[in-house]
Amino acid sequence: MIINNQKFRTIWPNDGMAAGSRSVSIIDQTKLPHAFKIVEIINMPQMIVAIKTMQVRGAPLIGAAAAYGMALAMQNDYSDEYLQLSAKQLIQSRPTAVNLRWAVERITQFLLPMATELRLDAAWTEAAKICDEDVLLNQAIGQHGLKLIQSLHSHNLNKQHSRQLNILTHCNAGWLATVDFGTALAPIYAAHDAGLNVHVWVDETRPRNQGASLTAWELAQHGVPHTVISDNAGGHLMQHGQVDMVIVGADRVTSAGDVCNKIGTYLKALAAFDNHVPFYAAVPSPTIDWTMLNGVQEIEIEVRDGREVAWMTGMLASGEVAEVNILPANTKVANPAFDVTPARLVTGIITEHGVFAPSLLRNILK
Repeated sequence: MIINNQKFRTIWPNDGMAAGSRSVSIIDQTKLPHAFKIVEIINMPQMIVAIKTMQVRGAPLIGAAAAYGMALAMQNDYSDEYLQLSAKQLIQSRPTAVNLRWAVERITQFLLPMATELRLDAAWTEAAKICDEDVLLNQAIGQHGLKLIQSLHSHNLNKQHSRQLNILTHCNAGWLATVDFGTALAPIYAAHDAGLNVHVWVDETRPRNQGASLTAWELAQHGVPHTVISDNAGGHLMQHGQVDMVIVGADRVTSAGDVCNKIGTYLKALAAFDNHVPFYAAVPSPTIDWTMLNGVQEIEIEVRDGREVAWMTGMLASGEVAEVNILPANTKVANPAFDVTPARLVTGIITEHGVFAPSLLRNILK
């Protein structure tokens, strides 16, 4: 993506002056939209903190970050014992998104058979490969999703003579959630770049407001028309014909097509189903967990600190960025971070291989 006339990815390696002194740069997403800040990560514990505190977030991106976390670990010790310990610690940093485990296991399985003295350079090479692959997967998702949007846009022109297509999205599944291009937003960017008149309804996505803070920010950077709405407004808009389709990302998709995504996604899917609005999840294949069948029963849902609900960050009239508490004192808070949308509510899964009905998702493996 282009930010202030400069091309960026969300994560990239830096060469050190001495052997074993390489680092990784990330965009600190906790500072957006009020500040664009780049942070340098110099060791694996720092990368774990970045993942846990959501300086990097989004299933594909935390997979890439974990891969570089393994490379950083090899600068400290490339023994079998430390390799496996590092893998365990990174996997435990955030449990719900399958990409993190996938990337760590890929790096581990790649390095274990290798002579220890070769592991350092090999880890950095493989991590970079994971990042480059993610970019290509997301570009392909964008093109397959573009065909859906073009088809729906043509249908609308014939039916309503309306030139604007309204797409609702939840949370952030744009380039900030990946290495580049995004998942759910990739088709929207492709449609905008192709000259289609698309408009995005952006759910604010409480409690961390990734929609309001991140999705709105990056859509503005790309010039895509959008409007931020409260999380509870989506159903109302669908009832009044103001939503043509829903596209979300996912942190994990089961082999049956259940979609685990940011809390509140399930409610959007119910509203879409009730109002005959097509509901799609856009995911690269590493986000599909082929070992799971029932997402509601099997996926571990991360429960995060209640402070995320009690406190909100924003810019004061003075221009100062501050946190404010919005709850009465001593109020208990529950903060499940994700929910699962059953496959019966999902119109299709957009992948780099094409668009699949949930019941046909396993065709990817054929």
